[in-house]
Amino acid sequence: MATTNPRIHTVLEPRLYEVVAILARRDGVSLSQKVCQLVRDAIELIEDTQLESFAEQRRRTFHPRQALTPAEVRRRLDVR
Repeated sequence: MATTNPRIHTVLEPRLYEVVAILARRDGVSLSQKVCQLVRDAIELIEDTQLESFAEQRRRTFHPRQALTPAEVRRRLDVR
């Protein structure tokens, strides 16, 4: 099956390769598809961690008296 997607060649430790192979067999997908899904999942976890960190910073620095009211937000966005 030819593809135009970029490729990455990587070397895995034997135990890690074995685990990926087990997961691929369990899910009925190729090794390539399983590695792609694992990388995608890892990136999503990293993004979630970064967003949570950003949200926590916002929670710590939020001051209700400085917050905009819904009417002020609508006015600034020119929403009627």
